[in-house]
Amino acid sequence: MAPDATVRGAPWLVLTGERAKAVLRGGAVLETTARRVSALGPDILAPRLDGDAIVANLRRGDERRTIGEALLDQRAVAGIGNIWRSEALWHARTSPWRRLADLHDAELHEVVREAARLMAESRDGASPRREVYRRRGRPCRRCGELLLSAKQGDAARTVYWCPACQAGEGLGKA
Repeated sequence: MAPDATVRGAPWLVLTGERAKAVLRGGAVLETTARRVSALGPDILAPRLDGDAIVANLRRGDERRTIGEALLDQRAVAGIGNIWRSEALWHARTSPWRRLADLHDAELHEVVREAARLMAESRDGASPRREVYRRRGRPCRRCGELLLSAKQGDAARTVYWCPACQAGEGLGKA
């Protein structure tokens, strides 16, 4: 949003820069110590996306993890949250339930590019249409199948996906 835009409600965090304002709602903990910041992976919104480093970081972790879990690991890639994980996976036609070990690097690069694209559009003032996030039980706009949601990972964050057009194994997939 624009740096002079009015923020409504009670956000958890508002960061305002010269070109944009970021609003976070429902946060938990923000640590900005040098030790914590240095542990972050490459910024998904960096001026030059370092997809190779992000994919390498994803591969360094436990490859039995699902891509849906791995995208929220801020040590692998900094900045992707719950909305953008679900949306990027839908755009890349990748199931959040696929294990990292079962994904080719090209598939991981595609998911990372989609996350960066969608988040940059939002940062720059666009209002990207939510294709899956919080649309459980509604028809997929691509194929018409009813969208699903489930808790995923140790943090039990809700992920949204289309069981028909997001390839891979997992819940809701035949």
